[in-house]
Amino acid sequence: MSPSNSTATAAARGEPPGGVSGGISGGTSGSDGKGVRRADAVDERLGIYRLGRPYLRKVFPDHWSFMLGEIALYSFITLLLTGVFLTFFFHPSSEQVVYDGSYVPLQHVQMSQAYKSTLDISFDIRGGLMIRQIHHWAALIFIAALFVHMFRHFFTGSFRKPREINWLFGFVLLVLALLNGFAGYSLPDDLLSGTGLRIADGVVLAIPVVGTYLQFFLFGGEFPGDQVIPRLFTLHVLLVPALMVGLVTIHLILVFYHKHTQFPGPGRTENNVVGAPFVPVYLAKAGGFFFLVFGATALLGGLVQINPIWSYGPYHPAQVSAGSQPDWYLGFLEGALRIMPNWEIDAWGHTLSLNILLPAVIVPGIMFTLIAAYPWIEAWITGDDREHHLLDRPRNMPVRTGLGVAWIAAYGVLWVCGANDIIATHFHLSLNTITWAGRIAFFVAPVIAYQVTVRWAKGLQLRDRDKLVHGRETGMVKKLPDGGFVEVHAPLDAEERHRLTAHEQYEPLALAPPVDHNGVARRTTLGRRLRVGLSRWYFADQVRKPSAESVSVPGPSAESAVLAGPSPESALVAGPSPAGEPARDDGPDA
Repeated sequence: MSPSNSTATAAARGEPPGGVSGGISGGTSGSDGKGVRRADAVDERLGIYRLGRPYLRKVFPDHWSFMLGEIALYSFITLLLTGVFLTFFFHPSSEQVVYDGSYVPLQHVQMSQAYKSTLDISFDIRGGLMIRQIHHWAALIFIAALFVHMFRHFFTGSFRKPREINWLFGFVLLVLALLNGFAGYSLPDDLLSGTGLRIADGVVLAIPVVGTYLQFFLFGGEFPGDQVIPRLFTLHVLLVPALMVGLVTIHLILVFYHKHTQFPGPGRTENNVVGAPFVPVYLAKAGGFFFLVFGATALLGGLVQINPIWSYGPYHPAQVSAGSQPDWYLGFLEGALRIMPNWEIDAWGHTLSLNILLPAVIVPGIMFTLIAAYPWIEAWITGDDREHHLLDRPRNMPVRTGLGVAWIAAYGVLWVCGANDIIATHFHLSLNTITWAGRIAFFVAPVIAYQVTVRWAKGLQLRDRDKLVHGRETGMVKKLPDGGFVEVHAPLDAEERHRLTAHEQYEPLALAPPVDHNGVARRTTLGRRLRVGLSRWYFADQVRKPSAESVSVPGPSAESAVLAGPSPESALVAGPSPAGEPARDDGPDA
């Protein structure tokens, strides 16, 4: 073998030239530059290349929806970078001082150190206001991206085995992000954030038995206390970010370990990944996308004002800011509190505030617990315990898609109700009417959303079936010999046929025969009957894929293929992928 062929073979295996497997190269040569020699020296001592080599050529599929998780990751990085800057100048103290800074309308006003330092960051620290606003916008984008990213996983079924634990890690990240967002916008101690803390105090007190103990622990006494700002600061900049960094790291490691999911297509199976290698293609794309996300967030921070705390003034327990609204991601909690009837239970000298406990603790607890447990709920209903690496099209799992849309509808109703006073004043409507409409819609809207989504998904399946059997409409009308007219349909190409037929057809679970092979009556438990009933509901009225003989395939011409009838040799699965196919990872994961 010639030296050039040997080098090419080694490169194809991901090995360094010369066949040496330890370090970046077998040794330093005179032709190597200083950068290569220094990299060799580092690798000889740390073994970074040897450890990372199996992952440098890791194949990642390409789809626009995969960027949603990247937006969340890059927003989180932006939060960490801007948060470090803000930490240098923020004073987490409730100690009262008199303001004498540059913002004239608040001069000689008594306020906390926390509020004063936030004003100083906004008006006296060079670039402080822009960094503070980038930080706030990044938080909003981060949580929005987390929600959309999780729903992408939900609707495509990528939470299934073996990724249930990673789904749970993502859910915990979302909860921590909500908690940290609330702690962050409560730190400035302005009138708006203080109103939010007052609501949080009421929620804590509504928890039976331990509510008062939790309040004293969080606030350092009865509200407003003097310890809540320092303790929220510790949570916001130390404890919660450390947990989130650890969870993000584990989350990404598991993505590498399990291999990335991919949508069905030619050459894509449950045992391979078709896409681009991590280095250099995916890494270059990811790096460029990071700067796009950071740049868009910086533009928002520099051009779009958010949370102008100087307009609200410092917090005072006797005052409430008119039209108070939390950041968007906690609007659902505000709405639940606003539409809840004033229910209380008095027993044994104690009052149980259901008007706060139900909407602020129990309802969100149920909604978010269902999200966390859904991978195991679906697996139990369907009886599917296989590994899945190919994604579902949402239309092909109508019940799952309907349940997801129903959850979004319930969340959306609560979110809108969080602004019932603003809606009433701006549209000159009755606040009482809006509140009752929200109460009714919370129960009715998810049911309607579920029914519409399921029917819509099944309608799209029928449309796909029709396209497979008859081909796509071309807009051309042909006159037949008998004088009639017919629209010419062009058969789908192999890739499109594969995309429309790659999904599985599930069968619902069934009860075992009433007697076994020995004639002994079987005992069927209530749990088994419930599971079979739910399985039948989950897979009811499935739209079956057409048979291979009924699918139109391209012939000598589009017109002759359709008008002559289907070909008996037609196949549902696409053939080999065309020349120049992307990189594939067909082996087991390292």
